Amino acid sequence: MGAKTNHDKFKSDGSLAGNALEWVDARFPAMSLWRDHLAEYYAPKNFNFWYYFGSLAIVVLAIQLITGIFLVMFYKPDASLNAAGVPVAFASVEYIMRDVNFGWIIRYMHSTGASAFFIVVYLHMFRGMMYGSYRKPRELIWIFGTLIYLVLMAEAFMGYLLPWGQMSFWGAQVIVNLFSAIPLIGEPLSIWIRGDYVIGDATLNRFFSFHVIAIPFALVGLVVAHIMALHEVGSSNPDGIEIKDKVDDKGIPLDGIPFHPYYTVKDIVGVVVFLMVFFGIVFFAPEGGGYFLEYNNFFPADPLKTPPHIAPVWYFTPSYSILRSVTSDFVIVLQVCVAGLWLWLVRGTSDVKQVIITLAAVAIIVGMWAIDAKFWGVVAMGTSVLIIGFLPWLDRSPVRSIRYRGPIYKGFLTAFVIAFLTLGYLGTQPPSAIGGLVAQFFSLVYFAFFFLMPWYTKIDKCKPVPERVVYK
Repeated sequence: MGAKTNHDKFKSDGSLAGNALEWVDARFPAMSLWRDHLAEYYAPKNFNFWYYFGSLAIVVLAIQLITGIFLVMFYKPDASLNAAGVPVAFASVEYIMRDVNFGWIIRYMHSTGASAFFIVVYLHMFRGMMYGSYRKPRELIWIFGTLIYLVLMAEAFMGYLLPWGQMSFWGAQVIVNLFSAIPLIGEPLSIWIRGDYVIGDATLNRFFSFHVIAIPFALVGLVVAHIMALHEVGSSNPDGIEIKDKVDDKGIPLDGIPFHPYYTVKDIVGVVVFLMVFFGIVFFAPEGGGYFLEYNNFFPADPLKTPPHIAPVWYFTPSYSILRSVTSDFVIVLQVCVAGLWLWLVRGTSDVKQVIITLAAVAIIVGMWAIDAKFWGVVAMGTSVLIIGFLPWLDRSPVRSIRYRGPIYKGFLTAFVIAFLTLGYLGTQPPSAIGGLVAQFFSLVYFAFFFLMPWYTKIDKCKPVPERVVYK
C-alpha cells in the first residue's frame, strides 16, 4: 500500500469534536482503521445465525479480561497454610466471594465466562467446518484460529489451578504427570513444568504468572492477527462464494454490504441475547450443574486426600476421553488402522513416495509396540487438537459450503459431531468397561473424519454452486 493521501484523511466540519478528530487522524490512522475494518469493510449480505459466534467470542474475551483484572487485585497465589490451616490461595478466593463488594458476581462472571468462551469458540469452529471457511484463501485465518484455540486451552488449564481446590490440585497433578510419559525427556519436563517434584507453591506461582500476563498477551495478539487476516481476504459466507469476484464499477462487491451499520446492529442483537443467557446462569446457576464449578473444588486442596473421580472441566473432556481410551489392547487396533491406511496411501503413488510412506508406517507400528500405551494416549490427545489446523489441506472437495456438498461429507460431519459430544460426556464419567469401549469406538470415528477426508471429499457428489449468493 502506498502513502496515504490527503483525500484519505478526515476533514473537520468545523465543530470542536470534528477539529479534535481531524487533529488525531493527522497523527494516527483512526479513520482509516474505522473505514478498513467497519464502515467500508464489505461483508457478504447473506450471513446467518452461525455468524454471531465470532463477535460473541470477542465479547467473552473482554469479559474475561475485565473480570480477571479485578480478581487479581484480591487473589494471592500462595499455597502455604494460614492460621486457620487453609491454603492462602483458597482463602483469598473465599475472601473475594464473601467479603469483597460484588466479588461474588465478578468471580462467577469469570468462571461462567470460561465455559462461555469455549461454547462460542466450538460453535464458531463448527460454522467454519460447515461452510468451508478454512479453504483457500483463508488458510492463515484458520491457522490463527487453531492457535487461539490452543492458547485458550492453556489459559483455561492454568487458570483452573488457581482456586487451589481439590479438583484444581488433582486435575493439575494428572495433566502435568501426562508429560512424564514422553520417552527420555518426560520426567525432567514434568518437573520443569511443575517447578518442583510435586504440584506446590512454585507451580501455583508460575501458572498464575502465565495465566494473568503471558498467555493473555499472546491470546489478544492472535485475535488481532486473526481479524486482520480475515479483513485482508474477506469473510466467507454460507454459499462459499467469493463476493470479491463480482464487483461494480466502483469496486464494491455486488453481494456485499458495509459491516457497519448492518452487521454491527445485527451483532448487538446477538450480544444482548447472549448476555441475557449469560447473566441468567451467573445469577441462578453459576455452578452449571457441577460442570462450570465442580463440587470438589469448593474444598481446599489436600495432597493426602484424593477425590473419588478426577476429571478435567467439561471443555477438555473430549480430548481427555481420547487419552483414556488408548489402552494396550486399543494400541493393537491402532496398529491395524495404520497398516490399513498404509495400504490405501501407497496405491498409485510413485516409488519414492511408497518408500517414504512405508518407512513412516513401519516406524509408527514398531513405536506403538515398543513404547508404553500411556505415551500414545498423550499423542492421540494432542493430535486430536492439532489436526484441526490441517483441515485446509485435508479437504479436497471442489466446493466449500455444506449446502452444495454431497451426502458423504454430511454423514461424516454428523458422525464427527456425535463422536465429539459423546466423548465429551464420557470424559466426565468415572472409567468403566462399557464406557471405555464406547470411547474407543468414537475415538476412531473422530480421527476417521480427518484422516479419511482426502478420500471422501474427493469422491463425494456435489451440487453446482450458484454464481451469486442466495438467501434460501
